[in-house]
Parts: sequence; C-alpha cells; structure tokens
Amino acid sequence: MYIMKPNASSCGRGIKVVGCRQEVKRKTGYVVSQYVANPLLVDGFKFDMRIYVLVTSFDPLKIYMFKEGLARFATQKYSTSQKSVDKTYVHLTNYSVNKKNEDYVKAGGGGD
Repeated sequence: MYIMKPNASSCGRGIKVVGCRQEVKRKTGYVVSQYVANPLLVDGFKFDMRIYVLVTSFDPLKIYMFKEGLARFATQKYSTSQKSVDKTYVHLTNYSVNKKNEDYVKAGGGGD
C-alpha cells in the first residue's frame, strides 16, 4: 500500500491511500510514501502522537520539549482489506477529517 499526500495542503485534504504500486500516479506536487501496513494500534485503531519542541538556538543547540503532547486517533478500526483502502476514517488520524465521522467522540468522553 502507498499513501499520496499533496505537498501544499493541510487538514487531510487530497490524501489518498493506494492499494498497489501500479495505481500510484506520478503527479507534480505530491509526496508518495510506502504505507506502514502493520502499524502499532490501540484497541484496533490507528493513531499518531505529536510531541512539541521549541528550538531557540542551533549553536549551541538549545531545545525545549513541552511536557504534554497530543494523540490523534482514526475513528474506524484499522484494516488493510481492499474494501478499506478508500475509507479515510480507517487510515487518517487528522482531526479535520475524523470530526466529520458519526463515530467521532470528543476528547473527555464526548457528552460535554
């Protein structure tokens, strides 16, 4: 599997998961990466973690790491089946994408 991402976009816009190499199209302005087909999952859901740092100097190197980070989750269980290739809620962890899914649960348990 491969993932195609536009290099001048954000919030999950234009991202496409492609099942096999023959389906990958050469397009200007896209980055193509081989997809990690067997990622670490939490209860069957794909996730990513963001840790934020501030670099204030390169010589000498000075970096401050924030104590808190962010975990983002897909809103449908992960699968590599051919039927799931086009399902963005399975493969993408972007908040902008997943907040539109009816299975989305707001942080803190929802109901707030």
